[in-house]
Amino acid sequence: MAYLFRTQDKNGEDHPRWRFQYTDWQGRRRTGTGYTSKIETEKRAAKIELEHDEIRRGYRPPPKSWNKHAKRPFDEVKEEYCEWGESVGGLGGRPWDKEHAAKRRSLLDWWRDRLGLEVLGDLDGVLPRAEEALRELQAAGRKGKTLQNYASGLATFCHWCVKRGYMADDPLDGLAPFDTTPQTVRRAMTADEIHRLLDVAPEYRRLLYEVAFCSGLRANELRALQMDDLDTERNGLHLDASWTKNRKSGFQPLPAQLVKRMKAFRDARTAAALYRKFHRGHKPKAEVPSDPLLYVPRHTARTLYKDLAAAGIPRLAPGGKIDFHACRVVYINSVLHAGAGLKEAQTLARHATPDLTLNVYGRAREDQLLQVVEAVGREILSPESTKKAQSAELRKAAGTESSCFPIAYGSDCLVGVRGFEPPTS
Repeated sequence: MAYLFRTQDKNGEDHPRWRFQYTDWQGRRRTGTGYTSKIETEKRAAKIELEHDEIRRGYRPPPKSWNKHAKRPFDEVKEEYCEWGESVGGLGGRPWDKEHAAKRRSLLDWWRDRLGLEVLGDLDGVLPRAEEALRELQAAGRKGKTLQNYASGLATFCHWCVKRGYMADDPLDGLAPFDTTPQTVRRAMTADEIHRLLDVAPEYRRLLYEVAFCSGLRANELRALQMDDLDTERNGLHLDASWTKNRKSGFQPLPAQLVKRMKAFRDARTAAALYRKFHRGHKPKAEVPSDPLLYVPRHTARTLYKDLAAAGIPRLAPGGKIDFHACRVVYINSVLHAGAGLKEAQTLARHATPDLTLNVYGRAREDQLLQVVEAVGREILSPESTKKAQSAELRKAAGTESSCFPIAYGSDCLVGVRGFEPPTS
């Protein structure tokens, strides 16, 4: 007979979900997580206990995913998975970065507590309960991308276990993906807005914004730049595979006048002085390089919002929102509108596919749409066709308004028309 109970949180209050203990087909006492309803939890516990009893009696076969690894503690396998990821689990066989590794551990710990995973074999038949947990997150207001992150946190772990023979089958096979379409889009700032933002920002932040607008580098990539990464001969930045998002080294060209200002900023070692000033007594959000090229605030979005407010630029507008990543949107659209070919635009944006460059970051400008439409009109609507159309309109107007029309063409041509009677002699 299954035993039902509730755990307590750190405040001493009962957890809303019931838990139960039962004896599995191997005679081991195990714990499962039920529902907020005690009756439904009793039904689930009785069903699971009956299934294990039938396996023990030989009425049904053991779970397919059961093998010698089924009894291994879940945390033990989780640690092996994370150690593998921190070694060669990243793109191109590179290690996970610290932030990604911490997120993976956190997600697996959440699934362990949510599903009551004590040993690896507890993952057998876990798909319905995993879907229920994701639905609860969805009902709580979590967005599609967040839900997909939760799902992939457990799904990739299960796939890794299957590839190593720790499980015979993937217990999450059939888990449907969530819609990760962004609820809001980022808009490309206009040239006037960019100039107003640069005018109100302090010099060190103005330089940061200018580099972001002219390179498309993300905040973490800008923060990782060191003084040696600036190349004054080739006019650009050397990108290291250890901190770029695509995990590839490369070179990002920059305007020559911007490189000169960056060189003066670098030679004065201003970035290092700013980090000492603003990060004193605070733990940095991300690791700061020993010889930083630029000063990147801990909270780039909050800092940008202050400068936007000072410049009188709305964060939210009909075209979308503005955050620090919108600087990358500005750069890619500037490249496209400057007349770059598709391959050049994709290369400068450092995208894996041109579809990402055009359909995710690319924005159509209304003024350019109007120019294209006018150009089409000039091509199709030739002067000759325009004159013919105008002459036809004039003739039509004269025919409907002039009372002399029947006389000019003769009255005989209207014989037979209803309501017309020819004149008598």
